[in-house]
Amino acid sequence: MSKGTQFLTLAIPSIIAYFLAFFHILPIPFVSAETLDLILPVLPWWLLVSFGAYSLSSLGLGLLRFHDTPEAYESLLKEINQAKLELRDAGVTVD
Repeated sequence: MSKGTQFLTLAIPSIIAYFLAFFHILPIPFVSAETLDLILPVLPWWLLVSFGAYSLSSLGLGLLRFHDTPEAYESLLKEINQAKLELRDAGVTVD
């Protein structure tokens, strides 16, 4: 099963359950209707902000750990040097 299929398998029932609860078709036990009226409208924005924070933190962590992968570092340096040589051969001043 691909990642997209796994995501859709979880996302579609979650979205349906959200709308059923939002329109008071699906009752949620142990939570009052007033509390649901306060929480449910902002839940998608909260999920979006949480996803953004997770994405930025994983990007930042990947940047911090970049030097922990010497093979990738050396590969990137070789690509940079190759690009510089190709630009010099084309007559572009680099550096």
